[in-house]
Amino acid sequence: MPQTIAEAYDVLLFDLDGVVYIGGKAIPGAPEALQGAQRAGAHVAYVTNNASRTPAAVAALLAGMDAPVTEADVVTSAQAAARLLADKLPPGSKVLVVGAPALSLAVRERGLVPVLTATDKPAAVVQGYAPGLDYAKFAEGGLAVAAGAFFVATNADSTIPSARGTQPGNGSLLQVIEHATGTVPVVAGKPEPPLHRESVIRTGAKHPLVIGDRLDTDIEAAYNTGTDSLLVLTGVDNPRTVTLAPPHRRPTYIAETLDELLKPYPDVTADGAQVTCGGWTATAPDDGQLTLTGSGAAIDGLRALAAAAWTAQDKRGGLEADQIAAALDTLAQAGLRI
Repeated sequence: MPQTIAEAYDVLLFDLDGVVYIGGKAIPGAPEALQGAQRAGAHVAYVTNNASRTPAAVAALLAGMDAPVTEADVVTSAQAAARLLADKLPPGSKVLVVGAPALSLAVRERGLVPVLTATDKPAAVVQGYAPGLDYAKFAEGGLAVAAGAFFVATNADSTIPSARGTQPGNGSLLQVIEHATGTVPVVAGKPEPPLHRESVIRTGAKHPLVIGDRLDTDIEAAYNTGTDSLLVLTGVDNPRTVTLAPPHRRPTYIAETLDELLKPYPDVTADGAQVTCGGWTATAPDDGQLTLTGSGAAIDGLRALAAAAWTAQDKRGGLEADQIAAALDTLAQAGLRI
């Protein structure tokens, strides 16, 4: 019997927002899929760019959704940033924290001393998202960075999802200190390697799979570390963006939902200008529009289309949205949310 995706890897590194939950509410079917992956023998772990919650708080949230979790299974960008700082600074160094208490805790756990003002002469400034950040904290951070403090960011996500819609993320907030000082921070979170390294260290992964909903963080992070990845279509990115993805943002696998981890992945086969998957065939001529014909599971059509589009994009030096429009319409008619 063919191996399922979950059975092919020792550790599954799940993003949270847009993958397991949205706005604090579980995505339908996600907890059951996570339980199934664990039963298949994979170590289920959670890797998040969100630095505003402690691992214990995240674990409690997940447990309340019936997701399999322990505190040790949660890895945050706050922990990755703290390790990055500890690798550079002597023990006991002062670090000005512009962020949530969870970030201060992560810094303290690495043997560093969190401080609140530039007058403490910190060796570094670390910034992470927190909904209660005010001008005074940004001002202190800016003063310290201007005085020469090493500047680290937990992550650079421009936006974050919420129940009310898309809101500014830490990447947007970083512009305050960066613009004022002209200093670009070193980023610990996805898509940069430090958070992935932290995840591998904490889980002991030998052959992990990164699972996420964002091409520009989750999938690019996997590319940057030579790791296989799976994009789920329950969050930020969609069939249009994945089909047009540049090489460093192309997932190994594409799935509508997490339950496809528990199934064998279908073959995606190329024969000249044609790519087939399931009952679908995508054709990419040397120029002009791509076509998609066939029937069956719409997600298989997207897998065929994405592979054909990526090849065409590389061959042509680019691909325009209107060149995949008709094929995407075919997928929409087959029931895939575009």
